[in-house]
Amino acid sequence: MTSARTRERLVSRLREKGIEDVRVLDLIRSTPRHLFIEEALAHQAYDDTALPIGHGQTISQPWVVARMTELLIAPGVPRRVLEVGTGSGYQTAILAALCEEVYSVERIRPLQDQARKRLMSLGMARVQLRHADGGMGWAAEAPFDGILAACGRPDIPQELLAQLADGGRLVMPVGELDQQWLTVVDREGDTFRTTRLDAVRFVPFQRGILK
Repeated sequence: MTSARTRERLVSRLREKGIEDVRVLDLIRSTPRHLFIEEALAHQAYDDTALPIGHGQTISQPWVVARMTELLIAPGVPRRVLEVGTGSGYQTAILAALCEEVYSVERIRPLQDQARKRLMSLGMARVQLRHADGGMGWAAEAPFDGILAACGRPDIPQELLAQLADGGRLVMPVGELDQQWLTVVDREGDTFRTTRLDAVRFVPFQRGILK
């Protein structure tokens, strides 16, 4: 279920779907996705599919994780990154292996607690986690060279755009629940250049926190 051959099949599948960045493919190969899901679903860990993680949330399919990461680092690997929606912690682990500083916000406390344990077990204790409304970002640690949001909404919160550094890039799904696109925003001074890319489907962006 978690063999090198199984992981290699997943990497080959992602290449066929257009993922080209070798750094991203290597991390998909080496990061133990089976540790970020329930044991009962471990046999599906290296399938290219989203899986439930409880509380109405999912761990994104590997293609989505790879694609969003590839887009985020395309202009250059950002030094300081904000992740909105820690979830299982899998995307967090991918980012932490690439970037110097990762700040991740999660509104559901039990998910954050589980993610913290997983990340610490992998030696990623330097990732900063916060239990808060992700739509507000993390103003005290802004600005960020990169922002990645793993939940969809019809528009991009102004709070997140304000926390994006000059020259920085934001990646998130934008659109209604049944019609979303991966969207990239590049900041150049006070100008925000938006590019709409792949059609996707994410859990909705929700406000408030859950304990």
